[in-house]
Amino acid sequence: MERAKSRKPHAMMIPFPLQGHVIPFVHLAIKLASHGFTITFVNTDSIHHHISTARQGDAGDIFSAARTSGNLDIRYTTVSDGFPLEFDRSLNHDQFFEGLFHVFPAHVDDLITKISRRGDDPPVTCFIADTFYVWSSMICNKHNLVNVSFWTQPALALNIYYHLHLLISNGHFNSLDNREDVIDYIPGVKAIDPKDLMSYLQVSDKDVDTNRVVYRIIFEAFTDVKKADFVLCNTVQELEPDSLSALQANQPVYAIGPVFSTELVVPTSLWAESDCTEWLKGRPTGSVLYVSFGSYAHVGKKEIVEIAHGLLLSGVSFIWVLRPDIVSSDVQDFLPTGFMDRAQSRGIVVQWCCQMAVISNPAIGGFLTQCGWNSVLESVWCGLPLLCYPLLNDQFTNRKLVVDDWRTGINLCENKMVTRDEVSVNIKRLMNEETLSELRSNVEKVNRHIKDAITTVGSSEVNFNSFVGDVQDRIEIRN
Repeated sequence: MERAKSRKPHAMMIPFPLQGHVIPFVHLAIKLASHGFTITFVNTDSIHHHISTARQGDAGDIFSAARTSGNLDIRYTTVSDGFPLEFDRSLNHDQFFEGLFHVFPAHVDDLITKISRRGDDPPVTCFIADTFYVWSSMICNKHNLVNVSFWTQPALALNIYYHLHLLISNGHFNSLDNREDVIDYIPGVKAIDPKDLMSYLQVSDKDVDTNRVVYRIIFEAFTDVKKADFVLCNTVQELEPDSLSALQANQPVYAIGPVFSTELVVPTSLWAESDCTEWLKGRPTGSVLYVSFGSYAHVGKKEIVEIAHGLLLSGVSFIWVLRPDIVSSDVQDFLPTGFMDRAQSRGIVVQWCCQMAVISNPAIGGFLTQCGWNSVLESVWCGLPLLCYPLLNDQFTNRKLVVDDWRTGINLCENKMVTRDEVSVNIKRLMNEETLSELRSNVEKVNRHIKDAITTVGSSEVNFNSFVGDVQDRIEIRN
């Protein structure tokens, strides 16, 4: 007979303060709450400020609508990341990461202490933190919490990071001259080219100082994750079986993806959203290219100019999402002179939009993306082939999955510096009916895996339910 659970699980959840990480955390919080968890969701003051500014006023409790509609026990709070709101985290990337490394955990620790002193019923018993935080096990050990690491990216990237010591010992990373031959010794990873590693792992010691904070975070985060009681991964078992099996041989890892929702009940946007519905109305099915480089990556002004000219040369209709800080927070004038006049009614540029609302519109036929994982999953969900232009870190590895493994997209360019002619050729190639037909057939196969996984008997749903039971058992043992 199953032992009765004497205590309602109460999970504190802390995403990494970037929109691409906050979104899956929000949807995981809602799902856990719908399965009987009490959730305390923690955003940084800065992220909450951006959400509020995007909504032109204080966003308040971002879960209020979700809580009311689903009768969910989700508490929302914010905590300082150690910097004032006006501090430019984008321009001062390394300084910001130093703060997340050294200062932020003290604020998290204080918050947990305050909550425990308040005598909340039930007390916090579980800590679900982004894998990139290096101090999760320290927090959990101090407060006797079940330690759950949530990896919001594909299992392939986690598996490579997990076996970083093999890359180092074999001379493919952290060497004076990194080897450039194929990597064929990582468990669960078929032969992979160095160019398909995460961007931070494509550098040698002679090119970059691996004592920089970003590398210290990588070294420590993927040591700390091995101390977690459980690891959640935003992917699907059938799409990455080998990487998941390799990880699962070491500790409990649950593929529970895709962790997103088509019902937008919680505000997560860091910029004011434009409504593209009217502009799309009446446009032929599959005729419009959606272009977005995500919420964080920066693009050089020269690259923006080449992409802009390439869009014009292609003759394809487009919606181009260009954040105000896409080049840099202090560079505003980055489009070629007269670009919008030349685009006329064929294309529009917006600062931000609700991506799912746009790409699910029948007029959208393709997606030019930096290959952020949320964008990859959402595009497959909507049946869209991708034109891939990775800009940072995991996006190079995501591209490998999209272009080489699943064959649901093509590369925007083969070299590091993009040219307008290459952009034009590959946009026309993506939007060509013959290419689209083959890509859409492959997209449909991946789409089927994703949608099957979240049915009541699908792998992600089964894995999620197993995790819920396992974490409740671990809480009982700990307490």
